Order: sequence, then C-alpha cells, then structure tokens
Amino acid sequence: MPAPFQLLASHPALDFVNTLDDRFDADGPRELLESYSDLLAFAEQSALVGSREVSALIDRAASARAAKALVRARGLREALAAVVYDLVDNEKSPLTDSPSVLEQYFKEAQEHQELEWKRAGATRGSPWEASWQWGRFATHLELPIWAVAKSAMGLLTSPDVRHVHACKSETCRWVFLDTSKNHSRRWCDMKTCGNRMKARRFQARQ
Repeated sequence: MPAPFQLLASHPALDFVNTLDDRFDADGPRELLESYSDLLAFAEQSALVGSREVSALIDRAASARAAKALVRARGLREALAAVVYDLVDNEKSPLTDSPSVLEQYFKEAQEHQELEWKRAGATRGSPWEASWQWGRFATHLELPIWAVAKSAMGLLTSPDVRHVHACKSETCRWVFLDTSKNHSRRWCDMKTCGNRMKARRFQARQ
C-alpha cells in the first residue's frame, strides 16, 4: 500500500496541490503521485472517494486508461496550483490559462453527477431529500479527478479562499486553509517547518 499522505492543509483541494512536494526547492520538486494507486490512496485518505469505489477501481490501476487518468490528475493539480499561488502571492489576478483549464475540470465534475433521492430517515413516512451523487460514474477511472475538482470548485467559490496561505518556509510553501481564530497561521506544520525556521533564526543570532 502507498505511504499515507501528510494532510496538513485543512482542505483536500489544497492537500492535493501539496502532492508535488518541494515545489520551489532548488533541487527540483518531488512527485508524490507516482502512480494511479497513489491517486486512489490520496482520494480515499482525503475522504473524497469512498473505500467501496476505491476497491472497484484498484484492480484497473495498472491499465493504460488509469495512466491517462493520472496524467489528467496532475494537470488538474498544476492548474489549481497556478491559480492558488497567484491568489496567495497577490501579485496579479489569476487570469492566466489556468482558470480556463480549471473551468473545464469543474464542468466535467458537474456533468458526471446524478441527482439521487432518498428518505431522510429510516421510516417509510420520512421526507424525501435529494443530493448530488456519482451514481453510474462511481466506478469510472476519472472519479478521483472529478472528486478533487468538485472540492476545489467549492473552495475557490467560497469566502474561505481569502484565508488560503502558503507556508513561510521558502523551500516548502505548502498551501493551507488558515482556520485559526486570528488567521495568523504561518506554517504548514509547526513541528517541521515552524521549528526548523525557529532553529535557523536562533543560530543566526548566536
């Protein structure tokens, strides 16, 4: 089984951006989505795709179609990353090609959902409720892509997007949703980047 991902971003769409590790490191980035199985593992760990769907897809993880889906998933990630970092750095409006690419992924996700009706309770007289589900598309190899796209669409179109930040470590810069009370979070993880930066500052003062 693939190693578990570090989900530190407080939002699955941002955790997905972080699956390209060391993005700004001088030695180059490190790909965490090396296979379609990795993509499935991320989607399940992030609760974007259920274990039943993952079990149905894992048997086809080595297929040519799964390889194509992995390429598309990375394409979604990089389009999302371009927009997110433009927003985080606030240097320019994210009016590059990336928003139009994201829009296509978002439309695909919407097109592959079906309206499902079920009763709100266990009794026969319980009221009916409707929700969007993947339905007959739940075993499609691109399901993880659509699930991430749906999550990203929800974030980018909500007020929460104002509180998306990047880790202050220049070599890390993992993105995260700042859910702290005063929106003062600076690090992806205080135990790693935060303590590392504190140690460097201490050494510089000595």
